[in-house]
Amino acid sequence: MASPRFLPLLRAAVALQAVAILVQAITAGLLLSSPGGRTLHAASAGVLLLAGLLHLAAAVLVWRPGGGPPRAIAPAAGLLVATLVEMALGMAHLKALHVPVGVLMFGGSVVRLVQVWADRRADATAAV
Repeated sequence: MASPRFLPLLRAAVALQAVAILVQAITAGLLLSSPGGRTLHAASAGVLLLAGLLHLAAAVLVWRPGGGPPRAIAPAAGLLVATLVEMALGMAHLKALHVPVGVLMFGGSVVRLVQVWADRRADATAAV
């Protein structure tokens, strides 16, 4: 069980990352349909990178000073690496790889979000 002190930060970071990935999908649609879409998609990629860094930092805080298990670090690091790969593929204009990696990231973020909130129910059950 993760430390209650840093668990809310982890939940907030995972939620922010999931929203940022959703915004990436929306701005990808704008990229195809409007002239300013490329700028919005690039700006939201920066926000996604920051959200990924926050997610990783929160996972480390839950583990090290919080005394929780290190299991939250691997998914956070995986999503951060996927974000960096995704950014490189986008800058290289490799849409055939960029789009599937983005879809995998969206699925991974939803899975991670469910895992974090499932931990919340386990925490509530343990408290009772």
